[in-house]
Amino acid sequence: MPHTKDELPDALYGAAQVREIDARLIAAGTPGFELMQRAAHATWRALVRQWPSADEMTVLAGHGNNAGDGYLIAVLAQRAGWSVRVLAVGDPQRLQGDAALAHAQALAEGVSVQGWTVQSELRGVIVDALLGTGLTGEVREPYLDAIKTINASGLPVTAVDIPSGLSADTGHVLGVAVRADLTVTFIGLKIGLFTGDAADYTGHLVFNDLQAAAETCRDICVRARRLNAANLPRLTPRAPTAHKGRFGHVLLIGGDQGFGGAILLSSESALRSGAGMVSLATRPEHVPAALTRIPEVMALGVSSANQLMGLLEKVSVLVVGPGLGQAGWGRALLSAAANAALPQVWDADALNLLASGCVSLPKDCVITPHPGEAARLLGISTAEVQADRLAAALALSKKYTAVVVLKGAGSLIAHPDGRLALCHQGHPAMATAGLGDVLAGLTGALLAQGMDGFDAACLAVWLHANAGMQQGKFGRGLAASDLIPAIRQLLEEHAPCLK
Repeated sequence: MPHTKDELPDALYGAAQVREIDARLIAAGTPGFELMQRAAHATWRALVRQWPSADEMTVLAGHGNNAGDGYLIAVLAQRAGWSVRVLAVGDPQRLQGDAALAHAQALAEGVSVQGWTVQSELRGVIVDALLGTGLTGEVREPYLDAIKTINASGLPVTAVDIPSGLSADTGHVLGVAVRADLTVTFIGLKIGLFTGDAADYTGHLVFNDLQAAAETCRDICVRARRLNAANLPRLTPRAPTAHKGRFGHVLLIGGDQGFGGAILLSSESALRSGAGMVSLATRPEHVPAALTRIPEVMALGVSSANQLMGLLEKVSVLVVGPGLGQAGWGRALLSAAANAALPQVWDADALNLLASGCVSLPKDCVITPHPGEAARLLGISTAEVQADRLAAALALSKKYTAVVVLKGAGSLIAHPDGRLALCHQGHPAMATAGLGDVLAGLTGALLAQGMDGFDAACLAVWLHANAGMQQGKFGRGLAASDLIPAIRQLLEEHAPCLK
């Protein structure tokens, strides 16, 4: 059945797992050529829906099964009266099995098949049937020039299964990748379509399972779960006799000189996300601003870690790092927090200080690095993190025995036991300062209300991303504080306070 991005399945697979499902379908009695025909029909239907007035197509075909899909799509367009050409980038003589049958059928139906050259003219809707999911190394010639030609054409582009050049396992561009307007993917969702560079290349995503029965996928390793409203953890409704003492006391620590805004954003986010009580430990000069902006938060001006000790005994959750800085004041406060036996969220400069080796992470922590912070924590480059975000998130969770939120397009939530969740929602208007501070405060509030670290991180990331989508519709100029009322509304819609 076809699915659009908002109603996709939640199981995400690597390329090898999808190939295993495909092999099982064939072993269970569905001929491979029939699966290829189903894929072609699914792509053709989606393509016609996307461009209903189109009547011309150019298919660029490689030499694997992805090319076979392309030849059969060309057959369907030819039958519909379109002007159709296939440009063979891969030698048709190398086609084998079902792909060779598809090529033969295209010739029998009178489809024009020509060899591709850099001078070949592209016309109409472009169908990318070049490389598929089997690519592991960087794109090489002649595919490199073919992909560059597609991207420079300015024509509408449909990618078959995955944009050529995009890794199905990581979402990393392998040198160059097709920028598709529509991607139609089959059998199982590839995780590489949802993280890394994917959002810049997939366009509108449509999924078709090619009539694969649920039992076919049973016991196949799922790489990650895609977060959606149906599978998110939920806060329980509150009893009529509820009082603030039942919903935790969050202490937020940060805001060195010049960075007071970050910890105020975190504090407001924790308050508006349902924590029973919220306290703030910051530089004394930031207390008046805190009392003015969020009088409901108990603000304590601290000049040394000693002033924290009494408060640490009264709270249930810590959020440490927003605006903390890396000078002596921040290091001292972080050291005090690290010795507290409390669930904690570490963000921003707390992570930079952790990476420097001057402090150890306590148990029951959620850490929320962006790719640069993740790179420092792992001792690798940011580019290496982005090249395999899944591996980086899992490596961090194991190294620090913590729940990890690796932020960015296709945010990942990793648990030390190997669980991995992915949130693909978001909006480019969210590329602005302060949003991580809001996420840290929100995560702390959910921990305070009784969620474990993984569930709190999953729900927080989803609420944060969807609030960003909601507010991003207004365009550029999104401020981090804009998300806070939207998060509150979404949280109530997802898990109402009253039954």
